[in-house]
Amino acid sequence: MKKSFSVLMLALLVSALGTHSPSIKAQEDSLPTLDQLDAGWNTLYPGGDTKCAHGTEYSFHVRKAESSRLLIFFNGGGACWFGRICNEGSSTYNPAADNDSNNPTALPGGIFDLENPENPFANYNMVFVPYCTGDVHIGNRETSYEVEASDGSGTQEITIYHYGYKNAMSVLNWTFENFTGPDTIFVAGSSAGSIASPFYAGLVAEQYPDAQITQLGDGSGGYRAPEGAALVNEAWGVARTWPDWEQYANATPETMVFESYYLATADRFPDITLATYNTANDSTQNLFLAVLGAGSMPLLERIQLNNADIAAAVPNFDSYIAGGTLHTILRMPEFYTYEVEGVRVVDWVTNLANGEPVDSVSCTDCAKAPDAAE
Repeated sequence: MKKSFSVLMLALLVSALGTHSPSIKAQEDSLPTLDQLDAGWNTLYPGGDTKCAHGTEYSFHVRKAESSRLLIFFNGGGACWFGRICNEGSSTYNPAADNDSNNPTALPGGIFDLENPENPFANYNMVFVPYCTGDVHIGNRETSYEVEASDGSGTQEITIYHYGYKNAMSVLNWTFENFTGPDTIFVAGSSAGSIASPFYAGLVAEQYPDAQITQLGDGSGGYRAPEGAALVNEAWGVARTWPDWEQYANATPETMVFESYYLATADRFPDITLATYNTANDSTQNLFLAVLGAGSMPLLERIQLNNADIAAAVPNFDSYIAGGTLHTILRMPEFYTYEVEGVRVVDWVTNLANGEPVDSVSCTDCAKAPDAAE
């Protein structure tokens, strides 16, 4: 198993048009069923062990449709794994940030623009997994960090609830109970959610063995610093989340890097299609690489090496690399306008979602953003 490291990013929080029905609060074991939800987006509060980084209430969002197709989307929003970047005001993650925009109606554009006739997911049932735990959705512990006191008097300890796994599994458990037989499932994530998406695609495949399942990670393909794996995995308690599969039998915090989730899922479920999207000079990935002290290797080279590692082990793997600095595409208006080598992003993703073959795409002039498709 190769050691390429994917570590995180900031993210704009997601886009969409549509109605948003009243919030529904309940403990996880008494949440409403799919049939009880209103038209448009519904907000559900699972309660129980779920919570955000500072102990605030966690919620997720569901849109039902008259369809046998299901989109499960993991949102992004930065990350932290040591005191300075976990403190308020961090440039990489602010655990005290207002999460009102952490929902699919926050911004117009991308795959949550339900009025766009080119949206390949417009008729899908949708489950939107918000992110507020600083652990790319895969943490499972409370961690105390030493930070500078806000009054300048020295240091103090703060506790961050890295409960990304608890939160995500509360969403998936509800999903598994309520979507009993989807025939097509698209598991995707942007930024922090991109890193988690191949891991959770495996859990989804285990639940739905007869479904056509496609995964797409959006905006996290350039992290390549395996020496940081143990630090991040231990800060977040990631080893507590790994399923009892032979693919994880020899995994340790030192050896398990984010690329490993692609390899593990593909090895256990070889029929899944796995894919990544990146921009060659993604400003957020470059920011996190600087925080990691990852060296001078250009981001594009890192992305290409990571893609090559996965492709060598996974026959059903495809990638798309655009030029420019834009961070993520699925939540952006550029989802409908970016075109590389004559292939529009929206068309490439549509073909992926429909189970049609695609070729990997890469920019030739990667210094500039793609021209808008004509």
